[in-house]
Order: sequence, then C-alpha cells, then structure tokens
Amino acid sequence: MSPVGSNLGARPGYRTIFISDTHLGTRGCRSEFLADFLRRSSCHNLFLVGDIIDGWRLRKSWYWDEHHDDVLRQIVHHARAGTNVTYIPGNHDEMFRNWLPIGLEICGIRMRRESEHTTADGKRLLVMHGDEFDSVVRYAKFLALLGDGAYTTALVVNRWFNAIRRRLGYPYWSLSAWLKRQVKEAVKAIDRFETALASEARRRGFDGVVCGHIHHAEMREVNGILYLNDGDWVESCTALVEHHDGHLELIDWAELNRLSFFQPRPVPVTEPA
Repeated sequence: MSPVGSNLGARPGYRTIFISDTHLGTRGCRSEFLADFLRRSSCHNLFLVGDIIDGWRLRKSWYWDEHHDDVLRQIVHHARAGTNVTYIPGNHDEMFRNWLPIGLEICGIRMRRESEHTTADGKRLLVMHGDEFDSVVRYAKFLALLGDGAYTTALVVNRWFNAIRRRLGYPYWSLSAWLKRQVKEAVKAIDRFETALASEARRRGFDGVVCGHIHHAEMREVNGILYLNDGDWVESCTALVEHHDGHLELIDWAELNRLSFFQPRPVPVTEPA
C-alpha cells in the first residue's frame, strides 16, 4: 500500500482509522512517526482508542516535545476538516473518564466510554480500549503500575539491544514486546484477553470488537467474532484502517515507509494548510 495523501477536501484515503496506545508524554512514543501518519492520511472517522496521553507517566515526570504538539495539532486538524473524531479514554488516560458523564467535546473531538462503528459492508463493531478485561489493571492496579515501570525500563534496554543487533547486521526485533508477551502468558494477566473481548462483543450482539491496551496488533476471528487490535505507537507503529468498501487492514507505518527506530527521519513540524 502506498501512503495516502492528506487532502481532506478530496475523497478521504480511508473510511475509518483506529489508533490507540500512543502514550504521548513518554520518551517511548514514536510521536514523529505518528504525526507523519496523521498528516499524510485522511478519513471520515477517526477513533482514538485509549492511552493516547499517558497520565501515569506525566504524573511522575514531565516529558513533552514539539512532535507531541504536532500529533495533537494533526488530530484537531482532522476534526476541524470534518472528520468524526471519537476519543475513548484508556487506563493510562483515565483522568478523562471523569468528564464522560457531561458529554465533553473538545475542538470537535467527542469523548465516549466506548463506541459503536458500522463498516461500509455492514459489520457492527464494538470499540473500546479493553483494560476492563485485563485482570491486572482491574483487580490489582499496583501490579499494573509496577509493570509500567518495568516496561519503561525494557523499552530503554530495547533501544540499546537493537543498536547492537543492527551493528551485527541483524534486523529489528522487539525485546520489549517479547518480554511483555512472556509476562502476560506467565501470569495469565489478561484472562485470555482476546477471548474475553470477543465474548463480550458476542454477548452484546456485535460482529466484532476493536480494542488496544496490550500493544499487540492483531486481526483474526475468535469463536466467530472478529477480534481487531490496532496495536500501538511505542513498540511498533500500527493502525487499523477501514477502506471505503468495508475491507479492514492493519498497517505498520514504520515498516511501510522504512522508518528507522534508531535514526528517525526528521519530520518537519508545520501548521496544516
């Protein structure tokens, strides 16, 4: 697939885009890649499926750069250009959940606890972050916070680990993602996360579910229900997109554009036209 133009006055490149787990406010966020994706993409509907701003990390230490600003600028630009933008807070940006009862809307961006989306070919999708189905977050928040600290450390180690791999001629391999999968599998922290989300969608009469939370992009059927996880913008740079015919696809923006995780290509920060 080739990158999509950003002329929002023309037919949008996608019907719908779903992104989550960008973790703005952390050094691990690939904000320059995300801003590039948002600038060069267009859509009728944009779903921000939780953990967009990392309130947990910002409460501990402040980190914010011009690329983080550019991400917010691009999101607002989409909303003002006519895109339907829906923000579903996750566990890391749970501070926004306190505002949900008042039906808050900021710069044309609607905030919802969860949402529903019907694809062009008629599939009804439940859209939610998914942390309520993660037993670690739901029942033992202090374990989740401990895990967050360990995960941040793993991301730092991951950069050095892959720098060495690159010098040796080996391709990129996510140590942090591997470690996280091992921990999740070892403690069964998600209560079979994918099955639980699919079961909830089935119980409520949906054809599928779109979620984030576990930083693992996936698109597959689980017991006859379409399970769609749009991944993240920390360990990878993935988004779930719906084409105009209803076809759903996972894209990896870094791989698609051959962006380096170690020597980021400068992305100019400019005001949208």
